[in-house]
Amino acid sequence: MQWIPGPNEGDKEISGGGGMKEVKKSVPKVDSIGLILGKPAYTDDLAPKDALIVKVSRSPHAFARIRNIDVSKALKIPGIECVLTYRDFPRIPITRAGQGFPEPSPWDKFVLDEYVRYVGDEVAVVAGKDERIVEKALESIEVDYEVLEPVLDFEKAEGHPSIIHPEDDIEGPYDPKRNLAAYYEMSVGDVEEELKKCDVVVKERFYTQAQAHVMMEPHSVFSYLDLQGRLIIVTSTQVPFHVRRIVARALDIPIKKIRVIKPRIGGGFGGKQAIHGEIFTAAITLKTGKPAKYVYTRKEVFEATYTRHPMRIDVTLGANKDGTLKVIDMEVLSDTGAYGEHSLTTLMVSGSKTLPLYNKVKAVRFRGKVVYTNHVPAGAFRGYGAVQGNFALESAMDILAEKLGMDPVEIRKKNMIKEGETSPIFKIMGEGREGAEMVIKSCKLEECIERGKKIFKWDEKFKRKRRRNGSRVRGVGMAIAMQGSGIAKIDMASAVIKLNDDGSFNLLVGATDLGTGSDTILAQIAAEALGVSVKDIIPYSSDTDLTPFDKGAYASSTTYVSGNAVKLAAEKMKKLIEEEGAKKLGVDVEEVVFDGKVVKTKDGKSSITLKELATILYYTENQKQLVASASYVPDEAPPPYIASFAEVEVDEETGKVDLIEYVTVVDCGTPINPNLVKIQVEGATVQGIGMALFEDVKYDKRGRLLTNNMMFYKIPSRMDFGKITVDIVESYEPTGPFGAKSVAEVPTDTPPAAIANAIYNAVGVRIKELPITPEKVFRALKMKSEKISSES
Repeated sequence: MQWIPGPNEGDKEISGGGGMKEVKKSVPKVDSIGLILGKPAYTDDLAPKDALIVKVSRSPHAFARIRNIDVSKALKIPGIECVLTYRDFPRIPITRAGQGFPEPSPWDKFVLDEYVRYVGDEVAVVAGKDERIVEKALESIEVDYEVLEPVLDFEKAEGHPSIIHPEDDIEGPYDPKRNLAAYYEMSVGDVEEELKKCDVVVKERFYTQAQAHVMMEPHSVFSYLDLQGRLIIVTSTQVPFHVRRIVARALDIPIKKIRVIKPRIGGGFGGKQAIHGEIFTAAITLKTGKPAKYVYTRKEVFEATYTRHPMRIDVTLGANKDGTLKVIDMEVLSDTGAYGEHSLTTLMVSGSKTLPLYNKVKAVRFRGKVVYTNHVPAGAFRGYGAVQGNFALESAMDILAEKLGMDPVEIRKKNMIKEGETSPIFKIMGEGREGAEMVIKSCKLEECIERGKKIFKWDEKFKRKRRRNGSRVRGVGMAIAMQGSGIAKIDMASAVIKLNDDGSFNLLVGATDLGTGSDTILAQIAAEALGVSVKDIIPYSSDTDLTPFDKGAYASSTTYVSGNAVKLAAEKMKKLIEEEGAKKLGVDVEEVVFDGKVVKTKDGKSSITLKELATILYYTENQKQLVASASYVPDEAPPPYIASFAEVEVDEETGKVDLIEYVTVVDCGTPINPNLVKIQVEGATVQGIGMALFEDVKYDKRGRLLTNNMMFYKIPSRMDFGKITVDIVESYEPTGPFGAKSVAEVPTDTPPAAIANAIYNAVGVRIKELPITPEKVFRALKMKSEKISSES
């Protein structure tokens, strides 16, 4: 990875111009050695050996009502401890989405229900002494279904004769009797009038597909009762505090009776920003008094957790002849599947994290609907709507550039947002609530573009004639994107720091490290604020009893939101150390300074080491524990920015597309840990490449998932793409911890559009439906050839 040093204004603020000591360093992850050595760390590693094995009987039908369910044979099998159906649970509507409260998603789910709404929906929960016995019990359950006509085409879902949610006791859907889960509309200016004034208008329709998360660790959870009879849930989750709240509601028990612990996670990508198996093991433990464990099979992860929301996106752009963009109009239809989790917020992000890219338009409009279908529920996924919206908008921008005869880079530079500017979208589309005006304080998007152009050699590749090698033709494309850093004025994070008697510190955070290295990054932020070595910070995260509240790992929030809480707590701790040090030295606190090792008077005549101070405080005179805590709710969500460039080679005889080179340059503010930034960008980029070229959730005509294993669901391996270059252009975000912004999601956004634009540059066919498979390219090439022949 290449890294461009940024401005030093942040260094001056931090330590009097002396530079940062622990931030902007590629510190190894705090858990790296243990994980490399295979130490027990993940949920299944830690489960009690005598835990009951939990499994779920699932629907074979896309849509049906349970007339009767007979579990008597299962209960007679030796070793079966418990079988639960919808009759065993209180009928309390919930949403499984782990977001802020009150949750904006429809509360349209019950733990178990008499209706099943997709192939894989839960029918019964079985617990027994071993897996073989439980599997036998599952096979013995007899269910009489009234099979209903499913809704399998999301473009025909609204007003379909089949009503997926006919019940009257759910909360929040926009119009469930018409299969509408959510709706949103906003506008600035008069779109129709401004379009009449435009010299060029582009109007196109794009489709994005469902995408599976395919994290390496499947969803896993175990539960037990502690000595006090409290329910302990240990789970692979991104949102432990939300899990506690949702389980408490679903099972109608007090929050104080539940403790949720998150161990190491083997990936989440949004798929674990919800509850899945936690309610089932909890219910079994409460029913039997025994530990219970549920580890999803890979088939269940595909069939019965989450996918990305498929979307149809209509984009209209209007511009003057000189390339000045005047109008953006975007209309979205989103498929939420069987339940409405994340339906409204994902819809809104498809606009709120794309439309502000081009902030100088005279009129902008966004509107959309989210519909229910009898598909696997859609939920949170890295990119969270922005990747869908970006594919449509950035493809349309290339179409506009061609119509105007402009370089795609230049039309973007002419119209894109810059530092010191704002967009009305920031205020209007505030993650479901009206936000405040946000002026962009850090934006190095133009530098990202220029740096990417240079590395990629854009001018040379774009301007030359197509490189042909037999039937294979090369072409280039690019795209830009923005995301956010948390959710302004809604989500909160907190941190606690305590001083130990050897001068080290415990850092307690509710923030959830899902493999990203956030424990390490937060330790670096704490160390920098205190002026100590990161080796003296011992992080402990994600235990609802022992760590302070944190909204969880989503919305690209941990570094920015949780990091700010950590920085504030560390600054408070530094003041406490200076106050106690001053007392021991017999001077006023204004006369001392703590340098990370020693509290000393500014004249240098007296000093006391931190270890000596801690020993005195904890063992001798005026004994007290030094503890500092802080919370942080962001006033804004400063966007990271990215510019990406793709070179492809297309085989005109087969339609096969090879990604030859991909260059992506990111502005994430101050990179707290440059190596972890690189890893995040690389991983997100490959997920975006997968969405662009390979990954597709496919169903048969009855709604059964065909791509329910890793043989049939293709994710890209290292052999499936060429050279990837990640670069960082550093900015300084004054509201971020030491100038930092987020980085986890934004690299996912650009590959679909950049690759689609490169394919068009190579062979002149515009693929507007993801994924871009050889079949689609081949058919488009054939249609193009037939059109040319007919015209000649």
